[in-house]
Amino acid sequence: MLRDILANAMKESLKAKDVRRTSTVRLIQTAIKDRDIAHRGTGKDPVTDDEIMQILMKMIKQRDESARIYSENARPELAAQELEEIEIIKSFMPEQIPEEKVRELCKAVIDETGAQGLRDMGKCISTLKERYAGQMDFGKASGVVKDLLK
Repeated sequence: MLRDILANAMKESLKAKDVRRTSTVRLIQTAIKDRDIAHRGTGKDPVTDDEIMQILMKMIKQRDESARIYSENARPELAAQELEEIEIIKSFMPEQIPEEKVRELCKAVIDETGAQGLRDMGKCISTLKERYAGQMDFGKASGVVKDLLK
């Protein structure tokens, strides 16, 4: 499903001669293809939409870090380019869940799984990843789960 959306986005950006969007979509497709090749080498199926969401989240984090570094080193034009790419990548992801809702969802998963302490944190995070892939930052969610399990 996401592969089709990306292919259509590529066609549209080429027609519109949108250089930034075209290059960003190409980067996304290349990352997906690289993961497909890695999976093929281990005998796994091609990447799923959930795995594509993880790839997109990783790409956003990389660009966020790069933009921060560029800003710190007085390169605002490069930081702006990275921020543009982040917005393009985010356009392929579902809407992010607000932080207060993340806390509620974490509490619900803890109650549902019967988690008792920090040793059950992995179980809670994996349940959240199954249900909300691409919709929340799991780094922040793990901090919330950790606080709730103390």
